[in-house]
Amino acid sequence: MYLNEELFIDFLNVKEILWTGINFAKAHFTQKGFDFPQEVLQNYLKDWNTLIINDQKKYDIRMSFRKPVVNYDLSLVSKINKSLKPSQLLIRNLDITVMLSEEQVREYMDTLDLPKAQKYALMIIVESFDNDTKMAALWVTVVRTEDSEMVLCEKFLKTPSGIGTRNYWARTFYNLLFDIKTHAYLRWENMVKQPDDYTVIAAKDNNTDD
Repeated sequence: MYLNEELFIDFLNVKEILWTGINFAKAHFTQKGFDFPQEVLQNYLKDWNTLIINDQKKYDIRMSFRKPVVNYDLSLVSKINKSLKPSQLLIRNLDITVMLSEEQVREYMDTLDLPKAQKYALMIIVESFDNDTKMAALWVTVVRTEDSEMVLCEKFLKTPSGIGTRNYWARTFYNLLFDIKTHAYLRWENMVKQPDDYTVIAAKDNNTDD
């Protein structure tokens, strides 16, 4: 994972965060379970994003990230996801060759022109939905919007559950936010409070830990 100690300390003190959505531009889905027509797949990408906003009590970003105010702007992610086609997303079998590295995620985030309504923006980058192993690989990213400086970047593996494709994979986002609320956020706080016990990336250090 990547954690910019200086910026994360500042991030802890701000009261607002901007939720920019779930980005599928780098995602791969197993063909099994996702071999849908273009319009159906597009609807799922849209639905997974709107669920976060429409059911804020269940998908509680405010509690997970300890922010009294969460603002929403899906304009960038909606545009990106709308441009995707099944041929870009679907592969027969997932393997390590299509997995994203931390450096790739950071480089990709640096190319995005994020909305700048708030100082810090949160985005989830989906790496894979694997219907064979029943696992989703999700990257949590927090970025300072004024200069696209990465604050936090960490990969999580979460299992789906539920009935129907939409609800089945939506569960992975619920599980992710619950993990952050109960475990990961405290771990991040401890990393900046006790940096000698962890690998913490200083603001000007370009090294990464994959």
